[in-house]
Amino acid sequence: MSITAMIRAMRPHHWLKNGLVFVPILLNHDVFDPAAIGHGVVAFIAFSLLASAIYLLNDIVDVEADRRHPTKCKRPLAAGEITETQAYAAVPVLLVVAFGLTVFVPQPKLFLLALSSYLALALLYLFFLKRKLLVDVLGLAALHTLRLLAGNAAAAIPISSWLLAFSMFLFLSLALVKRYAELRITQDQSGLKKAGRGYHAEDLEALSQLGMASGCTCALIMALYVDSAAVKELYRHPEIIWLICPIILYQMARVWFLARRGQMPDDPLVFMIRDWRSQLMGALVVLIMVAATVIP
Repeated sequence: MSITAMIRAMRPHHWLKNGLVFVPILLNHDVFDPAAIGHGVVAFIAFSLLASAIYLLNDIVDVEADRRHPTKCKRPLAAGEITETQAYAAVPVLLVVAFGLTVFVPQPKLFLLALSSYLALALLYLFFLKRKLLVDVLGLAALHTLRLLAGNAAAAIPISSWLLAFSMFLFLSLALVKRYAELRITQDQSGLKKAGRGYHAEDLEALSQLGMASGCTCALIMALYVDSAAVKELYRHPEIIWLICPIILYQMARVWFLARRGQMPDDPLVFMIRDWRSQLMGALVVLIMVAATVIP
């Protein structure tokens, strides 16, 4: 067995998405709290290992479809670089280590609940939801949102209903981008039905409209948040947070423009993390939050 092939099958480049566990720490202004950051690191490692176990199971289940896919055929399992037996053997090891890390956070029961919920939903998605029209994108959005909740649990931070509402619509839009991008690739093959998915080539426009509407809803929720009592507790000048709204609109619109041009890879969240323009927008958001906090 090739160790490098197994590592690639675990998709470490997707571990970037688990950085979402740090979002509650950032929004709670605990970025200079060593304990909070340490617990966030534990959550990041645990979710990365858990996600890798799910990726291996996903590749086992979809191996035949992946071999027919124009890009997924390069995955180590589909390409024959590792065997199904080797992939199966790695899964329990990853799960044991991931769940074992729960003892290192201040609220291990809550964090264990977050990990268990993620695993249960991921398995439900893998074996059932991913083949259901629209239910699959709701499942993907929920999986990303669970990463945020895990960050809350790991650092013992109260859950924000505003963050939950914002994240669900944000991740729903990105999940729709993911399906849209996949459907564009395979539309010449009569849509994703051949891969066991519930979409057809005719659904492209509907996916696009739903996704853009979800993206705009993110900005609306942010605008409502600015006038809430919650924001006044965290920021000296909450009116400055208004500047984040056009950034969100720009970012979501740009993602969808790229998707409609066929320039979006099959994982928009990873794209946004790596894309320099998205990084710039993220840095501007952080600067705005800092300014709203420290300006006298």
